[in-house]
Amino acid sequence: MSINHSSLINALEHFYQRYIQSYHQQHNQGPTVEHDEDWPSPCEQSKGADGERIYWQPVACEPPLDFTNIEQALELELHPDIKTYFGSFFSANLAATASDGGLELLFPWSQKDFERLQENILGHIWMKRKLKQEETVFFAVTDIDDVILSLVNSTGEIWAEKVGKKPHRKIADSMTDFINSLEPVV
Repeated sequence: MSINHSSLINALEHFYQRYIQSYHQQHNQGPTVEHDEDWPSPCEQSKGADGERIYWQPVACEPPLDFTNIEQALELELHPDIKTYFGSFFSANLAATASDGGLELLFPWSQKDFERLQENILGHIWMKRKLKQEETVFFAVTDIDDVILSLVNSTGEIWAEKVGKKPHRKIADSMTDFINSLEPVV
């Protein structure tokens, strides 16, 4: 396991812990999501009192989720940080704030959701190639319309970009630095 892989796993685990603690402090219970029987997840713990919501918590993916199929389709090795970020845990998407404002971190909820995520990553990178732009992989949406947060595949840097446009503002030097800078919003 590389140092970067390990530090990113630690940053994600720490953020999850802070998110769950904040949720408990504000709601006197664990985090819940609306139950969707078409999208079951290993994150689901138990039904809430209303029967419509379900308690959940992040679950480590053992072994980590595999990106070989899309790397082969793209003839591109994805940056290790994006594979660690999306491949290490199943989780609900999580709201957070950064120095520049609000965002929602995207995570795969289940194996089925991971497959959908891979299709979206393929489409995103193919669009970048068609536009002759540097390859990025999105991982969060922001409070600003059409602005996403992406990892630049060649460097691992985190940038803001408008959908279909080149990245326009550097946010962090690495995914680990970025995750460590976030505050959970519950």
